[in-house]
Amino acid sequence: MKDAENSLKYFEPYFIDQKIKINDNIQIRFKDAGHILGSAILELWVREVNEEVKVVFSGDLGMPGRLIINSPDYIDEADYLVIESTYGDTIHESYEESTEKLIDIINKTVLRGGTVIIPSFAVGRTQELIYKLNKYYEYNPEVEEYMKVPIYIDSPMAVDATEAFKRNSSSFNDEARALILKGDNPFQFSNLRYIKSQEESMALNKYTFPKVIISSSGMATAGRIRHHLKHNLWDEKNSLVFVGYQAEGTLGRILLDGKRQVKILGEEIHVRAQIYDIKGFSGHADQNVLLDWINKFKKKPKKIFVVHGEEEPANALSTLIRHLYKIETIIPNINDSFSIAKNEVELTKGIEILPEMLREDIENELKTAYNQFEALINKSSEMVDDKLLTKKYDEIKNRLIDLQHRLMDLNIIVGK
Repeated sequence: MKDAENSLKYFEPYFIDQKIKINDNIQIRFKDAGHILGSAILELWVREVNEEVKVVFSGDLGMPGRLIINSPDYIDEADYLVIESTYGDTIHESYEESTEKLIDIINKTVLRGGTVIIPSFAVGRTQELIYKLNKYYEYNPEVEEYMKVPIYIDSPMAVDATEAFKRNSSSFNDEARALILKGDNPFQFSNLRYIKSQEESMALNKYTFPKVIISSSGMATAGRIRHHLKHNLWDEKNSLVFVGYQAEGTLGRILLDGKRQVKILGEEIHVRAQIYDIKGFSGHADQNVLLDWINKFKKKPKKIFVVHGEEEPANALSTLIRHLYKIETIIPNINDSFSIAKNEVELTKGIEILPEMLREDIENELKTAYNQFEALINKSSEMVDDKLLTKKYDEIKNRLIDLQHRLMDLNIIVGK
């Protein structure tokens, strides 16, 4: 933590659209990427031997016309473009349609006495959900008082990020600014509660009344959301709503793929809650937006590097770019490096990852695990200490049970 705090003195803040001179040969400029607060496209100009090359990095592009944050800026020209492809094979449903679905899920869950759990990224997605729920509960006269269930934001980072949003209203779009000028705080309404302490968070799972819990992380890989899933997934009255991308291998993806029993915090949990996936809240541009963004270049790039996407979306976007704009595309492999000149790109291939290399890596990891296990066995004589057993028995036993389950899972994975 100390290192992170010390690193802040090396940061220099700049505004969108400022052209920044790094040295006599390199200049950069940030443009609004419309993804989350502070996200930026990078324009890079490099001059060598009286020749200038411009490279544009899209970063994570957002969806246009969204709440709070401005739409992504368009770029006029580039020699080369590096573009993300998270949703290169997907068309999102409309934002309004997604909002209607979410409100419908909340209301139906409330009427059957359940809780709605929403894993959400602390920065960006959570604030958009708050903003949208604020408009629904504050400005919809048809909402009955008894349907205004408590909305809990249970993530210290999300709470802090919301404060950061409040301090940077200059980055908001016109609609959000107009709402603020009318005297409304879009991040506060009567049934919204912010949770910071661990004790308050734990107490939420003791209450059986209908409620909505928005908590991070967005892919359910860590954080308080795992505790809420552990205590709520088993109950068929409850609903779990995903509002963002779920990467391969994450708990979020496993649940979306329909697994009916999962291990969370050392316990096997039967999944009986209703599970929903609402795509329209995604903070990433979909296929149409990515293609339209490229189309807005007045001077198209000579080559486009397609990155930041799984194999299928990257390939889909790459194919469409070649077909629609007749621009050569490159999907880099891990460790590939490229030397870029005005009219050519030279590739230095990364190390090809062969099965033998993967096998050797796994064997090394197994040796490390074996050594750690052997050291633990050698310490087992210390466990006869009465004070240690009294104080740490449950913790040691639970961790050993968890280890046994994980080892069994590994045996299943490597079995033929």
